[in-house]
Amino acid sequence: MNTSAPSTVTGVILAGGQGRRMGGQDKGLIPYRERPLISHIITLLKPQVDKVIINANRNIEQYQEYSYAIVEDTLTNFCGPLAGMLSAMQACQTDFILTCPCDSPQLSPQLRQRLMETLLANQADIAVAHDGDRLQPVFCLIPCRLADHLENYLARGNRKIDLWFAQHNTVAADFSDQADSFINFNQPEDIVAHHAKIRSDVPVLGFSAYSGTGKTTLLRQLIPALNSKGIEVAVIKHAHHLFDIDTPGKDSYKIREAGSQQTLVASSRLMALMQTSANTEKNPQLADLIPRLDSSTIDIILVEGFKHEPFAKIELHRPSVGKPFIYEHDDNIIAIASDETLSLNRQLDQLELNDIDAIANYVADFITHWTH
Repeated sequence: MNTSAPSTVTGVILAGGQGRRMGGQDKGLIPYRERPLISHIITLLKPQVDKVIINANRNIEQYQEYSYAIVEDTLTNFCGPLAGMLSAMQACQTDFILTCPCDSPQLSPQLRQRLMETLLANQADIAVAHDGDRLQPVFCLIPCRLADHLENYLARGNRKIDLWFAQHNTVAADFSDQADSFINFNQPEDIVAHHAKIRSDVPVLGFSAYSGTGKTTLLRQLIPALNSKGIEVAVIKHAHHLFDIDTPGKDSYKIREAGSQQTLVASSRLMALMQTSANTEKNPQLADLIPRLDSSTIDIILVEGFKHEPFAKIELHRPSVGKPFIYEHDDNIIAIASDETLSLNRQLDQLELNDIDAIANYVADFITHWTH
Protein backbone atom coordinates (compact mmCIF):
# COMPACT_ATOMS: atom_id res chain seq x y z
CA MET A 1 0.00 0.00 0.00
CA ASN A 2 1.32 3.43 -0.93
CA THR A 3 1.04 5.58 2.18
CA SER A 4 3.15 8.50 0.97
CA ALA A 5 1.60 11.94 1.19
CA PRO A 6 0.40 13.51 -2.08
CA SER A 7 2.79 15.94 -3.74
CA THR A 8 2.33 19.60 -2.95
CA VAL A 9 2.18 22.15 -5.75
CA THR A 10 2.63 25.91 -5.93
CA GLY A 11 0.89 27.62 -8.83
CA VAL A 12 3.15 30.20 -10.46
CA ILE A 13 1.67 32.92 -12.66
CA LEU A 14 4.37 34.25 -14.95
CA ALA A 15 3.83 38.00 -15.26
CA GLY A 16 7.42 39.17 -15.37
CA GLY A 17 7.82 39.91 -19.07
CA GLN A 18 8.29 43.25 -20.79
CA GLY A 19 5.23 42.97 -23.04
CA ARG A 20 7.12 44.29 -26.07
CA ARG A 21 4.44 43.28 -28.57
CA MET A 22 1.84 44.86 -26.29
CA GLY A 23 3.61 48.19 -26.57
CA GLY A 24 5.35 47.68 -23.24
CA GLN A 25 2.12 47.21 -21.28
CA ASP A 26 2.16 44.89 -18.28
CA LYS A 27 0.02 42.11 -19.73
CA GLY A 28 -1.23 40.77 -16.41
CA LEU A 29 -2.90 44.11 -15.67
CA ILE A 30 -4.54 44.64 -19.08
CA PRO A 31 -8.36 44.73 -18.77
CA TYR A 32 -10.24 41.79 -20.27
CA ARG A 33 -13.97 41.23 -19.72
CA GLU A 34 -14.10 44.00 -17.11
CA ARG A 35 -11.15 42.80 -14.98
CA PRO A 36 -7.37 42.40 -15.33
CA LEU A 37 -6.09 39.35 -17.18
CA ILE A 38 -4.32 38.02 -14.10
CA SER A 39 -7.60 37.97 -12.20
CA HIS A 40 -8.97 35.40 -14.68
CA ILE A 41 -5.85 33.26 -14.24
CA ILE A 42 -6.09 33.36 -10.44
CA THR A 43 -9.74 32.26 -10.55
CA LEU A 44 -8.87 29.19 -12.65
CA LEU A 45 -5.53 28.31 -11.05
CA LYS A 46 -6.28 28.73 -7.35
CA PRO A 47 -8.56 25.66 -6.98
CA GLN A 48 -5.87 23.45 -8.53
CA VAL A 49 -2.90 24.24 -6.31
CA ASP A 50 -1.85 24.43 -2.68
CA LYS A 51 -0.66 28.03 -2.92
CA VAL A 52 -0.24 30.75 -5.54
CA ILE A 53 2.79 32.89 -6.37
CA ILE A 54 2.86 35.78 -8.85
CA ASN A 55 6.15 36.30 -10.67
CA ALA A 56 6.30 40.02 -11.51
CA ASN A 57 9.07 42.54 -12.09
CA ARG A 58 7.12 45.80 -12.17
CA ASN A 59 3.85 47.29 -10.86
CA ILE A 60 4.48 45.30 -7.69
CA GLU A 61 1.99 47.28 -5.59
CA GLN A 62 -0.83 46.55 -8.04
CA TYR A 63 -0.08 42.84 -7.98
CA GLN A 64 0.10 42.88 -4.18
CA GLU A 65 -3.57 43.86 -4.11
CA TYR A 66 -4.38 40.22 -4.91
CA SER A 67 -2.88 39.17 -1.54
CA TYR A 68 -0.54 36.53 -2.96
CA ALA A 69 3.22 36.37 -2.62
CA ILE A 70 5.04 38.37 -5.30
CA VAL A 71 8.36 36.96 -6.47
CA GLU A 72 10.65 39.05 -8.65
CA ASP A 73 13.30 37.57 -10.93
CA THR A 74 16.58 37.04 -9.12
CA LEU A 75 18.26 37.64 -12.50
CA THR A 76 18.15 41.13 -13.98
CA ASN A 77 17.31 42.34 -17.49
CA PHE A 78 14.15 40.25 -18.02
CA CYS A 79 15.75 36.88 -18.77
CA GLY A 80 12.55 35.15 -19.84
CA PRO A 81 10.19 32.58 -18.29
CA LEU A 82 12.95 30.32 -16.97
CA ALA A 83 14.12 33.16 -14.71
CA GLY A 84 10.63 33.46 -13.27
CA MET A 85 10.40 29.71 -12.79
CA LEU A 86 13.75 29.65 -10.95
CA SER A 87 12.75 32.50 -8.62
CA ALA A 88 9.51 30.72 -7.77
CA MET A 89 11.27 27.39 -7.15
CA GLN A 90 13.70 29.11 -4.79
CA ALA A 91 10.90 30.90 -2.94
CA CYS A 92 8.35 28.14 -2.42
CA GLN A 93 8.35 25.16 -0.06
CA THR A 94 6.29 22.72 -2.13
CA ASP A 95 7.38 19.67 -4.11
CA PHE A 96 6.46 21.14 -7.50
CA ILE A 97 5.64 24.36 -9.26
CA LEU A 98 2.82 24.48 -11.81
CA THR A 99 3.40 27.38 -14.19
CA CYS A 100 1.18 29.33 -16.54
CA PRO A 101 1.41 32.74 -18.21
CA CYS A 102 -0.64 35.76 -17.15
CA ASP A 103 -2.22 36.22 -20.59
CA SER A 104 -4.11 32.95 -21.15
CA PRO A 105 -7.55 33.54 -19.59
CA GLN A 106 -9.00 30.15 -20.63
CA LEU A 107 -6.65 28.09 -18.46
CA SER A 108 -7.64 24.43 -18.28
CA PRO A 109 -9.23 23.44 -14.94
CA GLN A 110 -7.53 20.05 -15.40
CA LEU A 111 -4.02 21.49 -15.87
CA ARG A 112 -2.54 20.18 -12.61
CA GLN A 113 -4.37 16.87 -12.69
CA ARG A 114 -3.42 15.95 -16.23
CA LEU A 115 0.19 17.10 -15.94
CA MET A 116 0.67 15.24 -12.66
CA GLU A 117 -0.96 12.04 -13.92
CA THR A 118 1.23 12.11 -17.06
CA LEU A 119 4.38 12.79 -15.05
CA LEU A 120 3.72 9.94 -12.60
CA ALA A 121 2.62 7.46 -15.26
CA ASN A 122 5.87 8.03 -17.16
CA GLN A 123 8.09 8.45 -14.07
CA ALA A 124 9.28 11.68 -15.66
CA ASP A 125 11.02 14.70 -14.19
CA ILE A 126 8.96 17.37 -15.96
CA ALA A 127 5.52 17.36 -17.59
CA VAL A 128 4.70 19.91 -20.30
CA ALA A 129 1.33 20.57 -21.95
CA HIS A 130 0.87 19.71 -25.64
CA ASP A 131 -2.10 21.21 -27.50
CA GLY A 132 -2.15 18.61 -30.28
CA ASP A 133 0.04 20.66 -32.59
CA ARG A 134 2.94 21.74 -30.43
CA LEU A 135 4.30 21.95 -26.92
CA GLN A 136 3.14 24.79 -24.68
CA PRO A 137 6.35 25.11 -22.63
CA VAL A 138 5.19 27.71 -20.09
CA PHE A 139 2.35 25.39 -19.01
CA CYS A 140 4.39 22.86 -17.10
CA LEU A 141 4.91 20.94 -13.88
CA ILE A 142 8.48 21.07 -12.54
CA PRO A 143 9.92 19.58 -9.31
CA CYS A 144 11.60 22.17 -7.13
CA ARG A 145 14.57 19.82 -6.66
CA LEU A 146 15.73 20.96 -10.12
CA ALA A 147 16.27 24.56 -8.94
CA ASP A 148 20.05 24.22 -8.65
CA HIS A 149 20.33 22.69 -12.11
CA LEU A 150 18.22 25.49 -13.60
CA GLU A 151 20.27 28.12 -11.78
CA ASN A 152 23.49 26.72 -13.27
CA TYR A 153 21.90 26.55 -16.73
CA LEU A 154 20.93 30.23 -16.58
CA ALA A 155 24.28 31.25 -15.09
CA ARG A 156 25.94 29.96 -18.25
CA GLY A 157 23.89 32.43 -20.27
CA ASN A 158 21.36 29.90 -21.54
CA ARG A 159 17.78 31.08 -21.97
CA LYS A 160 15.96 28.56 -24.19
CA ILE A 161 13.34 26.67 -22.25
CA ASP A 162 13.11 23.72 -24.65
CA LEU A 163 16.85 23.06 -24.41
CA TRP A 164 16.63 22.94 -20.61
CA PHE A 165 13.69 20.55 -20.82
CA ALA A 166 15.76 18.33 -23.13
CA GLN A 167 18.34 17.89 -20.36
CA HIS A 168 15.74 16.10 -18.23
CA ASN A 169 13.23 13.31 -18.60
CA THR A 170 10.45 15.51 -19.93
CA VAL A 171 7.07 14.15 -21.02
CA ALA A 172 4.26 15.81 -22.99
CA ALA A 173 0.74 15.77 -21.56
CA ASP A 174 -2.03 15.61 -24.15
CA PHE A 175 -4.40 18.59 -24.08
CA SER A 176 -5.48 18.30 -27.73
CA ASP A 177 -9.11 18.22 -26.55
CA GLN A 178 -8.58 21.58 -24.81
CA ALA A 179 -6.47 23.44 -27.36
CA ASP A 180 -8.37 26.68 -26.73
CA SER A 181 -7.13 26.74 -23.13
CA PHE A 182 -3.74 27.90 -24.44
CA ILE A 183 -5.00 30.94 -26.32
CA ASN A 184 -2.89 33.89 -25.26
CA PHE A 185 -2.71 37.60 -26.00
CA ASN A 186 0.50 38.94 -27.50
CA GLN A 187 -0.80 42.06 -29.25
CA PRO A 188 -3.65 44.52 -28.51
CA GLU A 189 -5.67 43.25 -31.48
CA ASP A 190 -5.62 39.74 -30.01
CA ILE A 191 -7.71 40.93 -27.07
CA VAL A 192 -10.13 42.79 -29.33
CA ALA A 193 -10.60 39.76 -31.59
CA HIS A 194 -11.08 37.32 -28.72
CA HIS A 195 -13.36 39.60 -26.73
CA ALA A 196 -15.61 39.94 -29.75
CA LYS A 197 -16.76 36.34 -29.73
CA ILE A 198 -18.61 34.20 -27.21
CA ARG A 199 -17.50 30.60 -27.69
CA SER A 200 -20.21 27.96 -27.73
CA ASP A 201 -20.94 24.63 -29.41
CA VAL A 202 -24.60 25.60 -29.87
CA PRO A 203 -26.28 28.86 -30.91
CA VAL A 204 -26.51 31.62 -28.30
CA LEU A 205 -29.23 34.26 -28.62
CA GLY A 206 -30.02 36.97 -26.10
CA PHE A 207 -33.03 39.12 -25.30
CA SER A 208 -32.05 42.64 -24.37
CA ALA A 209 -34.51 45.08 -22.83
CA TYR A 210 -35.08 47.49 -20.00
CA SER A 211 -36.94 46.43 -16.88
CA GLY A 212 -40.68 46.36 -17.40
CA THR A 213 -40.52 45.43 -21.07
CA GLY A 214 -41.42 41.77 -20.47
CA LYS A 215 -38.32 39.65 -21.10
CA THR A 216 -39.30 36.89 -18.68
CA THR A 217 -42.92 36.87 -19.85
CA LEU A 218 -41.73 36.45 -23.44
CA LEU A 219 -39.43 33.58 -22.53
CA ARG A 220 -42.22 31.78 -20.64
CA GLN A 221 -44.30 31.87 -23.80
CA LEU A 222 -41.49 31.32 -26.28
CA ILE A 223 -39.94 28.21 -24.73
CA PRO A 224 -43.07 26.01 -25.10
CA ALA A 225 -43.43 27.26 -28.69
CA LEU A 226 -39.86 26.21 -29.44
CA ASN A 227 -40.33 22.88 -27.66
CA SER A 228 -43.33 22.17 -29.90
CA LYS A 229 -40.96 22.51 -32.86
CA GLY A 230 -38.62 19.92 -31.34
CA ILE A 231 -36.13 22.58 -30.22
CA GLU A 232 -34.53 21.90 -26.83
CA VAL A 233 -33.70 25.08 -24.92
CA ALA A 234 -31.32 26.12 -22.15
CA VAL A 235 -31.60 29.53 -20.48
CA ILE A 236 -28.95 31.64 -18.78
CA LYS A 237 -30.38 34.51 -16.75
CA HIS A 238 -28.55 37.31 -15.00
CA ALA A 239 -29.96 37.81 -11.51
CA HIS A 240 -29.67 40.29 -8.66
CA HIS A 241 -26.63 39.51 -6.50
CA LEU A 242 -28.86 38.76 -3.47
CA PHE A 243 -30.86 36.01 -5.16
CA ASP A 244 -30.82 32.50 -3.63
CA ILE A 245 -32.42 29.27 -4.82
CA ASP A 246 -31.96 27.50 -1.48
CA THR A 247 -34.29 27.54 1.51
CA PRO A 248 -33.04 28.51 5.00
CA GLY A 249 -33.33 25.56 7.35
CA LYS A 250 -32.92 22.88 4.68
CA ASP A 251 -29.93 20.52 4.91
CA SER A 252 -28.36 21.86 1.72
CA TYR A 253 -28.62 25.41 3.03
CA LYS A 254 -26.97 24.41 6.33
CA ILE A 255 -24.14 22.66 4.47
CA ARG A 256 -23.52 25.69 2.28
CA GLU A 257 -23.61 28.05 5.25
CA ALA A 258 -21.08 25.80 6.99
CA GLY A 259 -18.57 26.71 4.30
CA SER A 260 -19.04 24.39 1.32
CA GLN A 261 -17.85 26.25 -1.79
CA GLN A 262 -19.86 24.02 -4.14
CA THR A 263 -22.96 22.08 -3.16
CA LEU A 264 -24.58 19.71 -5.66
CA VAL A 265 -28.06 18.48 -4.76
CA ALA A 266 -29.46 15.78 -7.02
CA SER A 267 -32.48 13.51 -7.28
CA SER A 268 -34.07 11.47 -10.09
CA ARG A 269 -36.09 14.58 -11.00
CA LEU A 270 -33.78 17.54 -10.53
CA MET A 271 -30.15 18.51 -10.09
CA ALA A 272 -28.94 21.87 -8.74
CA LEU A 273 -25.40 23.15 -8.24
CA MET A 274 -24.90 26.01 -5.81
CA GLN A 275 -21.46 27.64 -5.91
CA THR A 276 -20.49 30.49 -3.64
CA SER A 277 -18.25 33.32 -4.75
CA ALA A 278 -15.77 35.02 -2.45
CA ASN A 279 -15.62 38.03 -4.76
CA THR A 280 -19.05 39.62 -4.60
CA GLU A 281 -17.83 42.57 -6.67
CA LYS A 282 -17.17 40.37 -9.71
CA ASN A 283 -20.05 40.07 -12.14
CA PRO A 284 -20.56 36.67 -13.80
CA GLN A 285 -19.31 36.47 -17.38
CA LEU A 286 -21.28 34.67 -20.06
CA ALA A 287 -18.15 33.01 -21.42
CA ASP A 288 -17.60 31.37 -18.01
CA LEU A 289 -21.20 30.17 -17.70
CA ILE A 290 -21.78 28.61 -21.14
CA PRO A 291 -19.30 25.72 -20.61
CA ARG A 292 -21.24 24.69 -17.49
CA LEU A 293 -24.21 23.66 -19.65
CA ASP A 294 -24.43 20.22 -21.26
CA SER A 295 -24.50 21.32 -24.90
CA SER A 296 -25.11 17.76 -26.10
CA THR A 297 -28.74 17.92 -24.94
CA ILE A 298 -29.76 21.36 -26.25
CA ASP A 299 -30.26 23.14 -29.55
CA ILE A 300 -29.96 26.74 -28.39
CA ILE A 301 -29.04 28.83 -25.35
CA LEU A 302 -31.36 31.76 -24.70
CA VAL A 303 -29.91 34.52 -22.55
CA GLU A 304 -31.72 37.08 -20.43
CA GLY A 305 -29.46 39.93 -19.40
CA PHE A 306 -25.71 40.26 -20.05
CA LYS A 307 -26.63 43.05 -22.45
CA HIS A 308 -23.11 44.51 -22.46
CA GLU A 309 -21.50 41.29 -23.73
CA PRO A 310 -20.78 40.68 -27.43
CA PHE A 311 -23.24 38.08 -28.75
CA ALA A 312 -26.34 38.11 -30.95
CA LYS A 313 -29.43 39.61 -29.31
CA ILE A 314 -33.03 40.55 -30.03
CA GLU A 315 -34.01 43.85 -28.49
CA LEU A 316 -37.46 44.08 -26.91
CA HIS A 317 -38.81 47.60 -27.15
CA ARG A 318 -42.12 49.01 -25.91
CA PRO A 319 -42.44 52.76 -26.63
CA SER A 320 -44.90 52.97 -23.72
CA VAL A 321 -42.09 52.12 -21.27
CA GLY A 322 -40.39 55.37 -22.26
CA LYS A 323 -36.86 54.02 -22.59
CA PRO A 324 -34.38 54.71 -25.43
CA PHE A 325 -33.34 52.16 -28.03
CA ILE A 326 -30.54 49.76 -27.11
CA TYR A 327 -29.56 48.83 -30.67
CA GLU A 328 -28.12 52.31 -31.29
CA HIS A 329 -25.26 51.46 -28.91
CA ASP A 330 -25.00 47.71 -29.51
CA ASP A 331 -23.96 46.37 -32.90
CA ASN A 332 -24.81 42.84 -31.71
CA ILE A 333 -28.55 43.53 -31.89
CA ILE A 334 -29.81 41.59 -34.94
CA ALA A 335 -33.57 42.20 -34.60
CA ILE A 336 -36.03 44.27 -32.64
CA ALA A 337 -39.39 43.09 -31.34
CA SER A 338 -41.97 45.72 -30.47
CA ASP A 339 -45.70 46.17 -29.98
CA GLU A 340 -45.61 49.13 -32.38
CA THR A 341 -44.17 49.76 -35.85
CA LEU A 342 -40.84 51.49 -35.44
CA SER A 343 -38.79 53.87 -37.54
CA LEU A 344 -35.16 52.80 -37.18
CA ASN A 345 -31.92 54.39 -38.30
CA ARG A 346 -30.36 50.98 -38.98
CA GLN A 347 -31.52 48.00 -41.01
CA LEU A 348 -32.82 45.41 -38.55
CA ASP A 349 -35.34 42.59 -38.70
CA GLN A 350 -38.56 43.75 -37.03
CA LEU A 351 -40.82 41.34 -35.14
CA GLU A 352 -44.22 41.70 -33.53
CA LEU A 353 -43.58 41.41 -29.80
CA ASN A 354 -46.93 39.71 -29.14
CA ASP A 355 -46.66 37.22 -32.02
CA ILE A 356 -44.94 34.33 -30.24
CA ASP A 357 -45.16 31.97 -33.22
CA ALA A 358 -43.39 34.50 -35.45
CA ILE A 359 -40.62 34.97 -32.89
CA ALA A 360 -40.31 31.19 -32.50
CA ASN A 361 -39.94 30.86 -36.28
CA TYR A 362 -37.27 33.56 -36.24
CA VAL A 363 -35.34 31.72 -33.53
CA ALA A 364 -35.63 28.43 -35.45
CA ASP A 365 -34.23 30.18 -38.54
CA PHE A 366 -31.42 31.66 -36.41
CA ILE A 367 -30.46 28.12 -35.32
CA THR A 368 -30.45 26.89 -38.92
CA HIS A 369 -28.13 29.64 -40.12
CA TRP A 370 -25.95 29.93 -37.02
CA THR A 371 -22.20 29.45 -37.41
CA HIS A 372 -19.48 29.22 -34.75
